[in-house]
Amino acid sequence: MQFLDFEKPLEDLYGQITKLKELSAKSKVDVTNSIRELEAAIDKTRSQIYENLTPWQRVQLSRHPERPYTLYYIEKIFTNFTELYGDRQVKDDKAMIGGMAELNGMPVMVIGQQKGINTKMRQMRNFGMANPEGYRKALRLMKMAEKFNHPIITFIDTPGAYPGLEAEERGQAEAIARNLFEMVNMKVPVICVIIGEGASGGALGIGIGDKVAMMENTWYSVISPESCSSILWRSWNFKEKAAEQLRLTSSDMSSFGLVDDVIPEPLGGAHADPEKMAETLKYYLINNLTDINKINAEERINLRIEKLSNMGFYDEIDVATDNNDLAEKQLDRVI
Repeated sequence: MQFLDFEKPLEDLYGQITKLKELSAKSKVDVTNSIRELEAAIDKTRSQIYENLTPWQRVQLSRHPERPYTLYYIEKIFTNFTELYGDRQVKDDKAMIGGMAELNGMPVMVIGQQKGINTKMRQMRNFGMANPEGYRKALRLMKMAEKFNHPIITFIDTPGAYPGLEAEERGQAEAIARNLFEMVNMKVPVICVIIGEGASGGALGIGIGDKVAMMENTWYSVISPESCSSILWRSWNFKEKAAEQLRLTSSDMSSFGLVDDVIPEPLGGAHADPEKMAETLKYYLINNLTDINKINAEERINLRIEKLSNMGFYDEIDVATDNNDLAEKQLDRVI
């Protein structure tokens, strides 16, 4: 079990339980009551810690090394998953995975970013940072789903699209922009879920849908707190302040109307009880797909466009009135 810096009180309590168990094994002393007291203290401390998490702490939780990734949810939620490979242009991008599966008996196309569960796998998966061929593979699979009238489900978990020179040479920006355009016009239901990090265009490339949801302890922003801090303050030391100012948490995104739903996590985060998290996510997907399937394709597309058009804050200016006022002011100066 790995603990984050703000979970130090929990680490200490678990350490005491370990020592008591070792003592019991050596001396045959009954420590049952003491362990029960410590377990009660752990539950109380965990509740206190997770009651008021800061934005930066939620960012840390979204990156927890034991947090479930896309392949875990595919294994637990879907059946008969068949992975499909390649973009038919360059190669297969291991950071982006996808394939046909069944959700509660319903055929679907599942696509998501995979970071890797250990050092070797993270290197192979490029830490979840997809190249252009990853986004083109995702689009190929979405087009296939549209052809066979299968709903699309995407799982988003990336620190961003890969920023390397070779990615730019192969058209990273164009690949993501093409996905945005095509996903808006998909004739089949699309549900997108941010299961970890949702950074910039890397997340948007598979993030346009009828429903866009965030798990409770995830973040969604144009830039990471560390990068924002390095740009504004020339140092990563202000990443906590940047996380607060970016308003990147699930509750912030929901209040802005940028995501449709927030999916609750077990106390302690998704990694504390992965099976329960998978059950919650499965329930969410089934319920929403049932509702979205009742809407015809043309109306779904119009609703997506309307939702995207209503995002953001802006003021409308009457240009004609504004120009008349300006003309009057200029006339007054002349007179």
